[in-house]
Amino acid sequence: MATIPITKRGAEQLKAELHRLKTVERPAVINAIAEARAQGDLSENAEYEAAKDRQGFIEGRILEVEGKLSAAQIIDPAQLDAGGRVVFGATVELEDEDSGDTVTYQIVGEDEADLKLGRINVSSPIARALIGKEEGDTAEVQAPGGVRRYEVVAVSYI
Repeated sequence: MATIPITKRGAEQLKAELHRLKTVERPAVINAIAEARAQGDLSENAEYEAAKDRQGFIEGRILEVEGKLSAAQIIDPAQLDAGGRVVFGATVELEDEDSGDTVTYQIVGEDEADLKLGRINVSSPIARALIGKEEGDTAEVQAPGGVRRYEVVAVSYI
């Protein structure tokens, strides 16, 4: 099985989700199933069906999170020493060469990506264009509206 890169923060979030699923969600759905069973005829019991569906979702998510954690290669950006190059976990400040706007992104794993928080997936077009670049380099990104050029203003490992 291939390893999945994930930041230390992302791994902690997955561990917290797994803990919540096992200690809160799973017992709650077991109680809901028990209550629905106590109502009698299960063939026409919508609460029972809904609880069984929820149980299936929770158990599937537990397996998915456990699989991701077992295949995870946890990377702590603060421990990186990439010599100023853009690598997984790096935080990059970019300037759009056309508009002059600046944006800051952290390159993270698939499960952590959230554009609103400035975290982009390592396999996204912009992250792929940035990997290996240094301060002062220009990255060309094929965007839906055409090629966009970004200058790497700063690279940090936080």
